[in-house]
Amino acid sequence: MRKIISSTYISLDGVIEEPQNWTSAYFQDEAAAYAKDLLFSCDAILMGRRTFDGFSQAWPAMEEATGDFGVRMNTLPHYVVSDTLNKPGWGDTTVIRRADAVAEISKLKERDGQDILQYGFGPVSRTLVDNGLLDELRLWIHPVIVGTGDPQELLNREDFSASFELAGTEVFKTGVIVATYRPVAE
Repeated sequence: MRKIISSTYISLDGVIEEPQNWTSAYFQDEAAAYAKDLLFSCDAILMGRRTFDGFSQAWPAMEEATGDFGVRMNTLPHYVVSDTLNKPGWGDTTVIRRADAVAEISKLKERDGQDILQYGFGPVSRTLVDNGLLDELRLWIHPVIVGTGDPQELLNREDFSASFELAGTEVFKTGVIVATYRPVAE
């Protein structure tokens, strides 16, 4: 069975929003190689609507600058959970309605293929965790305090709890730590 791996940038103060504004100084060769290995180990991308909107606007114009990474990002099948998106307009995108998300994502995991990559941590991630569908959470902990954020950030969610065990770490020269966690059965 395929794994779903969530890859999420996070600051020391728990901010995950607008990572393009605070991660670039830390994205050096090691991080680029790690991100590329992760992307190429997967053959599908799962997203929520907000992540999809940002990616679908940015990535089509980034192929020249990012080479085969950008090509892969744009050509992999994308699955977006949304009740309002009707015409995604970015490559091979399938829209999954929220009411069907658990069943459709379960079927997606059962298909043959490589793992499934999910970027960000929002309502879709919570659905995955609540239904035992998330296999790994990779937090890219950045050594920066951003000083912004809202109650929807990863560390500030009401009525949501889950236990994880550490499965591994990767430390980059820039101080970024990628901590890989796996859910612990309750």
